Amino acid sequence: MLDFPRDRSTAPALAEGPVLISDPRVTSIGVNECGEKLSDVRGRLRVDGRLADPDGAYAHLREGLLARLEEAQERLPAGCHLVVVEGYRPPALQTKYFEEYKDELRAAFPGMSAAELHVAASRYVSPIEVAPHTAGAAVDLTLYGDDGVELDMGTPVNATPEQSGGACYTAAPVGAEARRNRDVLGAALEAAGLVNYPTEWWHWSYGDRYWAMTRSAPAAIYGPVEL
Repeated sequence: MLDFPRDRSTAPALAEGPVLISDPRVTSIGVNECGEKLSDVRGRLRVDGRLADPDGAYAHLREGLLARLEEAQERLPAGCHLVVVEGYRPPALQTKYFEEYKDELRAAFPGMSAAELHVAASRYVSPIEVAPHTAGAAVDLTLYGDDGVELDMGTPVNATPEQSGGACYTAAPVGAEARRNRDVLGAALEAAGLVNYPTEWWHWSYGDRYWAMTRSAPAAIYGPVEL
C-alpha cells in the first residue's frame, strides 16, 4: 500500500506494490482493436443500479467479456451470484472521476508533485488514456446471495484506499468470511480468463492493456469505444 504522510513538506517516495495502470509496462502496450460490439448485461446477469445512468451505459460490456462473466457465473457455488455494478463508462465520466480523486489527494497530501498525484490517483481510477472502462473491457462487480443481499467482501465496492485503510486491495487482510468470498469470486473470474486490478477487489477486466500486460499478450484487443 502507498503511504503518504500528511505533514511532510517534500514529495514522498511511492512504496513498491502492485503494477499500477499508469505504469509504462501497461501504457506502452498497443491496441489491436477487434471491433467487437458492446452488449447489454441486463437480462443476462444480475445488475445493481447504484451507478445507473440515463443511457444505461453502466450496463454494457464488450460481448467477449460478458460471455466470460456468464461462464464465471456457472463456476460459482449454488446460491452465489455475480452482480454488475458498473461496466462501460463514457470518456467524460472517466475523466471526471480521475480528476476528482486527484483533487482529493492533492488536498490531503499537498507535498505531492503532479507526477506523483497522477500515479497515486491511478491506484483507484484509471487515467483516461488507458482506462479499460471506456473500452467496455472492465467491470466492477460483487457477489449477492439468493436473497439479493450483498455478501461480505470486506469493503464496499468503490471504497478508496484512504477510506478503507487499504482493505480495498484484493490481497489485503480482511475478515475470514470476506476473504472466503473474495477467493470464490477470484477463482471463478480467473478461470474464465479475467484479470484483477490488485488495488480494487471488485475490478476485473478482459482484453484491455492491463489484461495484456498480465497475460503477456502482444496487444490489447479492446480500445476506447462509443456506446
